[in-house]
Amino acid sequence: MPLRAKVASSVSRTAAALSRAAGRGDGSVIGGWLGLKIDPDLLAHLAAGRDIALISGTNGKTTTTRFTAATVGVLGPVATNSFGANMPTGHTSALARAGRTPYAVLEVDEHYLAQVLEATEPRVVALLNLSRDQLDRAKEVAMMAQLWRAALVRHPNVRVVANADDPMVVWAVTPPPARNGQLIAPHVTWFSAGQRWHDDSWVCPECGSPIERAADQWWCTGCTLLRPKPQWVVEDDGVVDPTGAWHKVSLQLPGRVNVGNAATALAVAAEFGVRPVDAVSRLSSVTSIAGRYAQVSRDGRNIRLLLAKNPASWLEAFDMADVAPTLLSINARDPDGLDTSWLFDVDFAPLRGRQVLITGDRAYDLAVRLTVNDVPFQHVRSFAEAIASVPPGRLEVIANYTAFQDIRAELDRVN
Repeated sequence: MPLRAKVASSVSRTAAALSRAAGRGDGSVIGGWLGLKIDPDLLAHLAAGRDIALISGTNGKTTTTRFTAATVGVLGPVATNSFGANMPTGHTSALARAGRTPYAVLEVDEHYLAQVLEATEPRVVALLNLSRDQLDRAKEVAMMAQLWRAALVRHPNVRVVANADDPMVVWAVTPPPARNGQLIAPHVTWFSAGQRWHDDSWVCPECGSPIERAADQWWCTGCTLLRPKPQWVVEDDGVVDPTGAWHKVSLQLPGRVNVGNAATALAVAAEFGVRPVDAVSRLSSVTSIAGRYAQVSRDGRNIRLLLAKNPASWLEAFDMADVAPTLLSINARDPDGLDTSWLFDVDFAPLRGRQVLITGDRAYDLAVRLTVNDVPFQHVRSFAEAIASVPPGRLEVIANYTAFQDIRAELDRVN
């Protein structure tokens, strides 16, 4: 690397280490921020010479990144932003900290995909899904799909692993009609993990006509956009690869959605030349991810933490949670998004019949939504009060970003 980049990389590592030593976090943001201030091209310099996979989407990207890093690890050391710092500062810090690894797997915030594509020139990009998320500061789903589409057109040589079940992703991967010369369509490998959330893709992004669905198929009623045939398919508790071979997936993480995340990771690893039979055993090494899915024992309660940030992820959280007392916690601070109206897009009916407790800065918003959905609940003012309100045994906790971190901090203080 140029001397300036070497100095910037060293400063990045040192700042991150000091941040960790001071107990101010893992240093993923401050290290990258300082490094990029010294050399704005530092991310590109650090990416040079590595085979890189980028993982992006609204939901599931942190877990899929961990699965993918584990499977690509069959080939050798892998740099990754395992703590979820998924903007260029986090990518820069992760690569600087890792040193000269031959491979990197980076989670990328969907808003920054175009920028990170440009800087890193990856081998593979995995596109998971697009749904509403923090609309008070983020783009509408169709606008995000348009940004992805424009970015991929500029990088026709990148290999794409894409979700065949999401019309927005399929449209984003499909090149627009050529005006001056023929556009080169990217090489695409399609996966299917099933998609339970459809409320952000009823209208075709190409022509505005309704999208129809039947069984596992979907198609536009007004143009040629339709579900492509996937090469990787989730089937029962395993994954069928492009040869038709079925691989049992044994995970330490709950929920069918994580089998889908694992299928995506296997598809990405295959683009690096990793055989599914060699990769699948690596998936079970992934446990808690930045506290998500962690299980903690306290006062006779087995507490499991689930993160849910938008309607699609709350639907999946209900699927993962046992039928047991359940604490819901909602904040509306800056990392969460300030608008909680999305709560009315979540069907809380699956919680009927179990003990439900609510807390957090916006517990009253949650109370209104549960009342409308005929779900009885109890308001508690603290996590300690929640624990005291449920019998010994399982307690499921579902919370959005800052509420989740508040509860993790409370558990860390006690333990």
